[in-house]
Amino acid sequence: MAVGAPPERRMANDIAANLGHLPGERAAEAVAGHIGRFWDPRMRTRLFEFVDAGADGLDPLVVAAVKLMR
Repeated sequence: MAVGAPPERRMANDIAANLGHLPGERAAEAVAGHIGRFWDPRMRTRLFEFVDAGADGLDPLVVAAVKLMR
């Protein structure tokens, strides 16, 4: 991960890396659940904005989780 990356992107990718061992849709559900439970609404909003802007640097599992959260 690049130095100076937005913290939401870095943390979301870390969560995906830790939960990516789960099979298929369960991994995306676990990432979405974690972000939904533990992230401040402002952090979730910034993550959604990253996805809307093209998801540059986001793990595909994070993108799938955001789709589930919406």
